[in-house]
Amino acid sequence: MAEINVLNEKFENAGQLTTQVELTPEQIKVPAVHQVVKATLAGRRQGNASTKTKGLVSGGGAKPFKQKGTGRARQGSIRSPLMPGGGTAFGPTPRSYEQKVNKKMMIRAIQSVIADKLQAGKLTVVETLPSSGKTKEMHTLLNGKGLLPALVVTEKKDSMALRAVKNLQYGKGMGVEGFSVYEALKFENLVIEKKAMEALLNKMV
Repeated sequence: MAEINVLNEKFENAGQLTTQVELTPEQIKVPAVHQVVKATLAGRRQGNASTKTKGLVSGGGAKPFKQKGTGRARQGSIRSPLMPGGGTAFGPTPRSYEQKVNKKMMIRAIQSVIADKLQAGKLTVVETLPSSGKTKEMHTLLNGKGLLPALVVTEKKDSMALRAVKNLQYGKGMGVEGFSVYEALKFENLVIEKKAMEALLNKMV
């Protein structure tokens, strides 16, 4: 069981969030986090590299020179990989680099990241993030509390807070449904709304 401090809109103490999920240092599983991060980065690769085999290169219908008498090795097509301008042997073709991550592995990685942030004092849970959608106001708020750089996670992906965070130089925002282990590791602080935090913890139960 773990207890997490919760702040109100003015970033003042507003109680605690109690959860049955263990967030101790023993729950930080580096291999799980590593695997999820690798899968995330692999999924972002475009995989557009493409080459033509001898069957895709145009031309080459006629035999380039006679079979015997030239002193050269016999060739059946000018588009052979052995000939200049010919096709490529075993070259890259468009492919997907996506890696499958099991549900339990993803949950373990999320638990590890949250536990790590909590143990390091870099986890800030706020009841709601007040925002008018202005980046300057959000920067003043987070910077004034020493929370930059930060990943801001809200309950809804279309909240005004995310709109305000969008243009922060040292910040990024996302809805809880799209929570990314990789993005959480990139930023020193994790600022998350209470309901978003509860949603993540419910996945781990």
